[in-house]
Amino acid sequence: MKKILLMLAEGFEEVEALTVVDYLRRKDIICDTCSIAESKNVEGAHRISVESDKVLKDIVDIEGYDGIVLPGGLPGSTNLRDNDRVIELVKDFDKNEKLIAAICAAPIVLEKAGIIDGKNITSYPGTEGELKSGKYKEDLVVRDGHIITARGPAVAVYFALEIVDYLIGERNKEDLKKEILLDMVEN
Repeated sequence: MKKILLMLAEGFEEVEALTVVDYLRRKDIICDTCSIAESKNVEGAHRISVESDKVLKDIVDIEGYDGIVLPGGLPGSTNLRDNDRVIELVKDFDKNEKLIAAICAAPIVLEKAGIIDGKNITSYPGTEGELKSGKYKEDLVVRDGHIITARGPAVAVYFALEIVDYLIGERNKEDLKKEILLDMVEN
């Protein structure tokens, strides 16, 4: 069974985080939410409080995890970027070529970790200036190897679907689209 670590920092974008958690769990992918603070309680950018499954100090290594997800939001993205342990984790996931997925402003974390040099990436409009080492695209979701990036809240569904596709294949992604009635919306 696949297992993902989803990081939560004060000021995270709720739609981006919780859509991913919901959709991964619907497909039986374990998705551990992890607060980067001492407390399991994390308040999002729009004052929605979430109790995480874990706290950062509990994450000793990445063994057992198939990937890491970084939701955007402000100041959530900057809080992730400015946390040295989060940067170490992102570098470890990259070194082991495990999934790294960042949406909205969160690709700034990937830039600081130094893992997007020459990679195709995207982000929330206006943050591209902070992503100097990547090849910036204006696509809604961009996948380059084991790195997935996406624009923002409105594409959280497509971001989550791309993660599902990466982890367990296109057939499961298409099944999920039917389960959530996205196929109806798109048609």
